[in-house]
Amino acid sequence: MTIDAVGLMQKTFIARVEYRATVDSTNDRAAQLASQGVKELPLLVVADRQTTGRGRGANRWWTGEGSLAFSLLVEPQTVAADESRSPLVALAVAVAVADTVAPLLPSHRVGIHWPNDVLVECTPHTPCEEYVSDDRKLCGILVEVLPDRRHVIGIGLNVNNTLAEAPPELRNKAATIRDLAGREFDRTGVLIDLLGRLEREFAALRADPKILALRANELSLQRGQTLLLHSGQREVSGVCRGIAADGALLLETPSGVQAFYSGTTAAAI
Repeated sequence: MTIDAVGLMQKTFIARVEYRATVDSTNDRAAQLASQGVKELPLLVVADRQTTGRGRGANRWWTGEGSLAFSLLVEPQTVAADESRSPLVALAVAVAVADTVAPLLPSHRVGIHWPNDVLVECTPHTPCEEYVSDDRKLCGILVEVLPDRRHVIGIGLNVNNTLAEAPPELRNKAATIRDLAGREFDRTGVLIDLLGRLEREFAALRADPKILALRANELSLQRGQTLLLHSGQREVSGVCRGIAADGALLLETPSGVQAFYSGTTAAAI
């Protein structure tokens, strides 16, 4: 089922939609349109398939048939007029995605891994049991800030794709809504709901980021886990104590509780 571009513009805050069957990367296409001087913002670039979808760093994002792959191009004042709040944008997006997905998977706990991944707890007797029983990634988020401070917000959400068609190396790491729910969903409807929640989370970020951070902390799946954090050349291990009011990850280390504002995390072995 194709995406209803007209419906998206009628029912959301999006001013322009570019819908493509295939694109290299929705983030790259949004950045290209920005460089060409596109005026209708917020702009949404959505594709059925990405050939070179990107994640953070050197990571690549698998866009299986039926998934949602899209990017938003927005003015800085849409997300956070105060430049100091830009690092919270990815967290706002993760909260919006988690709150969109949770009603679709009422038998599962959907949450976030700081700073920008949305995961689902896979328990025994669920469709993903054949792979592994743990937290599985449903959504990847990539926020890029252009030189003029416009934001390109890329989201890859596993909706109607299935792990049966995923690369073997992803089958013990990912999950899809279709596999877990046992049915397919209207992707346009999911996207309309998600865009509405994004608009509300951006408003919260502009008004009072503490509200956003509180919700992110509630959704954290990492609290109480021992994590290994990589930030530049630094590596720190500690017990996760949640997400602070300013969006920082809190780790309890031998030298006390420390706050981290960037980096990647993994469960410590």
